[in-house]
Amino acid sequence: MLVVVMLLWAGNSIVGRAIHGQVPPLTLAWFRWTGALLVMLPFVWRDLVANLPAVRSAWTRILVLGLLGVASFNAFLYTALEHMPATNSLLLQAAVPALVLLFDRLFIGLRATRRAILAVLVSTLGVLLVVLHGDLLALFDLRLGYGEILMLIAVTAWALYTSLLRDRPAVSQLSFLAVTFAIGVAAMTPLAIGEALAGRQILWTPGTIAAILYVALFPSLIAYLLFNMAVATLGAARTGQASTLLPLFGALLAAGFLGETLHGYHAAGMALILGGIVLSALGRAETPAASLLDPEGRGS
Repeated sequence: MLVVVMLLWAGNSIVGRAIHGQVPPLTLAWFRWTGALLVMLPFVWRDLVANLPAVRSAWTRILVLGLLGVASFNAFLYTALEHMPATNSLLLQAAVPALVLLFDRLFIGLRATRRAILAVLVSTLGVLLVVLHGDLLALFDLRLGYGEILMLIAVTAWALYTSLLRDRPAVSQLSFLAVTFAIGVAAMTPLAIGEALAGRQILWTPGTIAAILYVALFPSLIAYLLFNMAVATLGAARTGQASTLLPLFGALLAAGFLGETLHGYHAAGMALILGGIVLSALGRAETPAASLLDPEGRGS
């Protein structure tokens, strides 16, 4: 499931960058969540009605998760893609596993194992090889611009969402998605209106329409459902580790659709990324530690 998720999300960054001059970023985010919500509502309506009592009882946690993982992450992502290449955004998203380990320790009370830390380091090294074209010394020449700062904010929001998702309220997966997508629509609506009032127009073309349909269906409805199921099955840290696949898939998609050439460092990076994921998969669950939310170390 996670391989499919990361492939779809890598495509999301590439599509977002490709149409950044044709669709304003916050408007694209509005189309993404509105389209996803409209597609799923006919299939989830009865389930949603049945889960309304549980939604009401945990509305604050659902609101926080929706604002972090749906509204904030995507608003910052699409805005960042106006100011930076998609490849750079995918590199920064590879910071998610390390941040998830940190947030698990701070807010959930889980201590990362040595194996988990090693897995993150190995995969991160593979990511650097891919994005820096095999020249790790080029890391010292990187500069954080406006787009990179926005992307770091997006990554932080997503890592926090991933960590907190392990304590998702007792609401069905489909109802949870529908409510969080609705939160995304509500948050993006005034921002999209602001872009329209500022004179930012949509350039309607067949490619633009196809891009909007893609982001509404594949990296939204399908990928979020699979990702949330993966967190429930594997835990936040192991699921977050899969984010290191994003730069690799981005390079492969760029080669397939943009004609970019693959090199030996891609193969080396792929081996390290997959090695880190295998290490993470073979590791045991994290050891509970004293949580900031629960003095008895059980998490919330």
